[in-house]
Order: sequence, then C-alpha cells, then structure tokens
Amino acid sequence: MRTPLVAGNWKMNGTQASVAELMQGITQGAGNIDGADVLVCPSFVFLSQVRTVTDGTSVALGAQDLYAEEGGAFTGEISGSMLADAGCEYVIVGHSERRALTGDSDSLVAAKFSAAQKVGLTPILCVGESLEERKSDTTLAVIGRQFSTVADAVGIEAFRNAVVAYEPVWAIGTGETATPDQAQEVHSALRGMAAKRSAKIAADLRLLYGGSVKAANAADLFSMADIDGGLIGGASLDTNEFLSICEAATG
Repeated sequence: MRTPLVAGNWKMNGTQASVAELMQGITQGAGNIDGADVLVCPSFVFLSQVRTVTDGTSVALGAQDLYAEEGGAFTGEISGSMLADAGCEYVIVGHSERRALTGDSDSLVAAKFSAAQKVGLTPILCVGESLEERKSDTTLAVIGRQFSTVADAVGIEAFRNAVVAYEPVWAIGTGETATPDQAQEVHSALRGMAAKRSAKIAADLRLLYGGSVKAANAADLFSMADIDGGLIGGASLDTNEFLSICEAATG
C-alpha cells in the first residue's frame, strides 16, 4: 500500500518572518493529517530555520536541488552531504524550471539523482512535457526519455528509495491543470515503464502530480488510481490551502 505524499515546493519565496508564520501553521495542522506524508522544500537559506520547527513533528524537510559533485571548487553550489547534514530527507531533481533555466540535461538529472541517494536522500525525480510536446502528441515519448535516462544510469532498484513527480510544464504557474484523466493517463504510463523493469518496484513507487494543484482540485486528482499525492508550488505558501491539499490526499 502506497502512502500518499504531499510535498510543498516553495521555489524562490519567503522571508524569515513569513517562513516562521507558515511553518507554525503547517506543523500544527500536520498533526491532524493521518494517512499522508507531509514534506516542505524551502530555499537553501531557510533549511536550518525550518529544521528547528520540523524536528519532532511529522513534517519532513527537503531541498529544491543539489549539485552532482560531493564537494570542491563549485562556488554557489550545494552538495547532497550538506543537505543531509542540514536535516533534509528528500531533494527535488530535474524540476522543469531547473531544466529550462539552468539547462539541466537528462544525464545531469541522473547524476543528481545518484548523488542524492549516495548520501541517503530520497530524490523526487520530476518529469514532464512542454505545451508544444503535448500538442505534437509526444508526451509519453518525452516522459519515457526522461525516466529511462535515470533508470538506465542508476538501475531500477534505485527507485525503491525514490519518488517520481509528473509535472506538465504547460500547467506550472499558469493556472492550467491537467484533467484528472489526463494526469492519470501519464501516471499509468509511468508506472508501466517502471513495471517493464520491475513489477514490484513499480507497484510500490510513489507517483506525484505537480501542476497548479489547489484545494479545489486536489481530491479529484488524488482519487486517480496511480496518483499518490502532489508536488505543490504556489499553494504550498498558504497554510490553509496546503493543509487542505494534504487532507485531500488522505482519501
């Protein structure tokens, strides 16, 4: 039985004051969430602040990215061991914004995935297609390439300790959302891709949907057979909205 996961990706948002207020509400409310895991992924500069609040609670801490190397002369980068030392349990890799803004290639995403697991972090691998790719009916080909590049590099066994998030790029921050049936189609295909390598791992693999998830649509999305929670962007910055999404994941 897969336990749903709701992960808040705060992106480049927050101040010390707003983070304190947000986390006070989330940690208090998460204590009433039974049947779903709750995760927050703040910017690097807020990891320590958030850790002091999440320690001893049911809320897990994650990061938004990491560098593929363990250490060295890489000014401005953050290694997996630094994240683990800061109290992180999860880290997002291959988010569409990293792929688009900093040119993270499929092979670099695979290297980051591997680097995360080497230090005990659970990677959340993001895959997704652009509007042009959806219109040209190449969604599953794109998803397959992104997933297979990582699976080929690290082996399907690595997905015993991993999460995959489908994020249609055309639905991120646009207000557009894939219909539950559209999202389920891709999630089902993703599970099928994993099943070709290992039926057991595919059955246990948590697949999240990310793309303008809100309290108003979360229950319908999470009711789909292969959607095991969400990777939440803007809505994770609103305590009540985020907790409502978490509650929707409990079924």
